[in-house]
Amino acid sequence: MVYENFKKYVTMCSGEIMKVFFHTLGCKVNQYETQEMREQLTKNGYEITEDESTADIFVINSCTVTSESDRKTRQCVRHYKKKYPDSTVVLTGCMPQSFPEMAEKLVEADIVLGNKNNKLLVSSLNEYLSNSCRTLHMEQHQSGEALASSGISKFEERTRAILKIEDGCDRFCSYCIIPKARGRVRWKPIEDIKSEVKALTDNGYREIVLVGINLSAYGKGTELDLADAVFAVSENQKVERIRLGSLEPDHITDELIEKLAKCDKLCPQFHISLQSGCDKILKKMNRHYTSDEYYSLCQKLRKEFKDCTLTTDIMVGFPHETEDDFETTKAFAKKVGFEKIHVFPYSRRSGTVADKMDGQIEKSVKAQRVNELSVVANRIRNDFLKSQIGRELSVLIEEKQKNDVYFGYTPNYTPVKVSHGTVGVIQNIEITNIEDDFCIGK
Repeated sequence: MVYENFKKYVTMCSGEIMKVFFHTLGCKVNQYETQEMREQLTKNGYEITEDESTADIFVINSCTVTSESDRKTRQCVRHYKKKYPDSTVVLTGCMPQSFPEMAEKLVEADIVLGNKNNKLLVSSLNEYLSNSCRTLHMEQHQSGEALASSGISKFEERTRAILKIEDGCDRFCSYCIIPKARGRVRWKPIEDIKSEVKALTDNGYREIVLVGINLSAYGKGTELDLADAVFAVSENQKVERIRLGSLEPDHITDELIEKLAKCDKLCPQFHISLQSGCDKILKKMNRHYTSDEYYSLCQKLRKEFKDCTLTTDIMVGFPHETEDDFETTKAFAKKVGFEKIHVFPYSRRSGTVADKMDGQIEKSVKAQRVNELSVVANRIRNDFLKSQIGRELSVLIEEKQKNDVYFGYTPNYTPVKVSHGTVGVIQNIEITNIEDDFCIGK
């Protein structure tokens, strides 16, 4: 192995370019950070490849939101090292940040970086390739630290660009490891946002998706709020659409809604995490709102934003959730009429309060509840898609699929397929039918 790394170092020094393959797990924030690392590497003489068989280096950007996420991360690391034993394997992201001892024991990873230390990727690679010594950098997040970001200028193989403007979470939901993985709330300065948006629009992007770990907490503790970030993006004349990532309901005030409604470029689609429609379960989850407060928020958004769609996440089978509690959640989902619901079972996560709770629900019961709620969610979804038939909607064409079919989204995130289109261009489409989980247009 030492000899192989010496050969790589000689290759690097001789001017032959080292190729890097990325495997990204998890959320849109991770996708953004992968793009940051890609740009760091290309600026420093490395080449990114989408063909793993040509790669000299593998970078696994990990997720740790569930124990299953950790299992997939370990599987990826071992897979690449076994299949390409002479390669250099880098493990970074949330798993080593949250569980450094676990990451250190994963000996197939030659370089291990927490998400706080992504900026050390280039120097760690250069060091490892020169001396073959395993490198570990897993520095803990500290309260009061700034959001460290080198920024991006493009988003590979996408027609819309993801822009991370916030990181960290102060909520401490009883089921969640994210505050440990991501640290406390912090955000990107307005001027940095403007600068990054200019770089993205100069490269042709017309839709910007603002994301964060707790996006709606942008500016917490200051006079800034999420609307200030939205208007900073909107100032750029080349931006045609602005979209928001997942939001937390208790940070969306009446004042914020009023300000956001004044931005014509803001897409009227809001993904607002619910988790449960039962107040008893919300309290056990340490969520900071009631179902009535959540419903009131939904009503306000639909009133202020034309063609507003609301999507959400609902977790079933949380400890102590009874059949009556589940029925309450199911009824609440019908009451709100979400345009789309991501339904998933509670998964125990070591290091969280909920993991130590009694009243854990059987796996089979959780599976049954997922199925029941999914039926409700699909019925609501289907009714919504049918309601779009006959309308003329603007669609950003995102990709060309098989048989010359083009695919894209409306401002409220309705998926549309059409027989003619131009990738990267917003077109007016008449909706004529629905099929599976999308609309058909012409």
